[in-house]
Amino acid sequence: MKRFLKFPTPYTVLMIVIVIAAGLTFLLSSGKYDTLSYDSVQNVFVINSKGETQTLPATQQTLTEKNISISIEKFKEGKIKKPVSIPNTYEQDEAKPQGFLEILYAPIKGIYDTIDIILFVLVLGGFIGIFNSSGTLNEGVGYLAYRLKGREGILIILVFTLIALGGTFFGLAEETLAFYPMLIPVFLAAGYDLMVPLAVIYLGSCVGTMASTVNPFSVIIASDAVGVDWTTGLVTRLVMLVLSTAISLVYIIRYAEKVKRNPQTSVAYGASLPESLHNEKAVPVEQLKLSSKLLLVVFGLSFLVMILGVSQWGWWFEEMTALFLVASVIIAILQRTGEEQSIAHFLTGAKDLLGVAFIIGIARGVTFILNDGQISDTILYYSSNLVSGMSPALFLPVLMFIFVILTLFIASSSGMAVVTMPIMGGLASVVGVEGQSVVNAYLFGMGLMSFITPTGLILPSLAMVNLNYKQWLRFVSPLMLILVVLAIGVLLVEYYL
Repeated sequence: MKRFLKFPTPYTVLMIVIVIAAGLTFLLSSGKYDTLSYDSVQNVFVINSKGETQTLPATQQTLTEKNISISIEKFKEGKIKKPVSIPNTYEQDEAKPQGFLEILYAPIKGIYDTIDIILFVLVLGGFIGIFNSSGTLNEGVGYLAYRLKGREGILIILVFTLIALGGTFFGLAEETLAFYPMLIPVFLAAGYDLMVPLAVIYLGSCVGTMASTVNPFSVIIASDAVGVDWTTGLVTRLVMLVLSTAISLVYIIRYAEKVKRNPQTSVAYGASLPESLHNEKAVPVEQLKLSSKLLLVVFGLSFLVMILGVSQWGWWFEEMTALFLVASVIIAILQRTGEEQSIAHFLTGAKDLLGVAFIIGIARGVTFILNDGQISDTILYYSSNLVSGMSPALFLPVLMFIFVILTLFIASSSGMAVVTMPIMGGLASVVGVEGQSVVNAYLFGMGLMSFITPTGLILPSLAMVNLNYKQWLRFVSPLMLILVVLAIGVLLVEYYL
């Protein structure tokens, strides 16, 4: 019976969403908004109305006349690349219901349409696969454990920060499961309980992904789907990363020191060490090898160059894919593992992200159903009626909580971005909220829910430390409430500044 009650995989969830979207094309009337896009060559706005186009001067006055609350600079700087729906221009059209064949073709069309993103994800997976095969990340953690023996408070700060950086740069998540056998003995020897290594490792990953600065699997895909440059809003995410990291560290360290003074105050008091770790010991690493140092430098520089490329040199998926392909070759050379083994590691890494790639393509299929059935604008129209007059001060927190709820059903950050961003982005423009705020609301909402969602990594992580879900909720709930308030505050400050 349990087999049938198991929550379906993201692929099944997305196919169900496609079927539901197709069903809506039979229930909702078709309709479209007029759209406005910017022609940078001619420096004009192009208005598309019922298949006919006209050009208007690219001025702030034109945007004001069209009731579009977006600065002209956003278009001229290339931060808004997709057509923007013009408020108050919605008109019903002839019904275009999507049937069985359209449902069948939708994920295939989605994969074709996102092939640039998919190829980037696969190459990035290969890059991470080659890097992880070196064991450099584990070696670095072992080195920290050795150097900071007896100063585990500093170890908490460093490990949490490093994992958070991994989360914010490339979505470090499942990979952290390998850290538990290494760090549990270290923290237990320092007088802490089993909750401390769980909090340091799991919360570090959650905080990093929640405040994703350059994470390709969330912020880049979401920004592309909403039609803004992913570097827009980067400062806001950096602020969120720093503040949430600081708050989480204070929370964890206070708890750890309290448990060290009085073990009976532990929420995990009496919990036994997992059977698999009874004979496990932290592996001390007295000195990082030169090759490991070089690998860490190349790894970090790859993401730095990606940021510079997109923000300063006009790069997009083609250039970013080439960057990580070259970086993979450099890392393979530094490892000296040979051509055959390097290719095997690259393909293994790409294979690990093949599921993510398919999720991106299938999720885009939802957009095809909505657009071909001409109901995405209808949904936007009725939704805009609900939020018309709603102030951004209310809209942004509501939007964030919508993403919190949706995370229960669509656990994939990439899938969530591709499915929701086109509609949410259009909805935001109705109330005068820019695309980067929508992206940040999505990141913060999904990130906060990842702390506790059963469809995420918390259950496997709890199994690693032999704790239960109730103990975790007791520990993390106060911190979550603090971070919810912080997230809302950051979103509002971003808008008003």
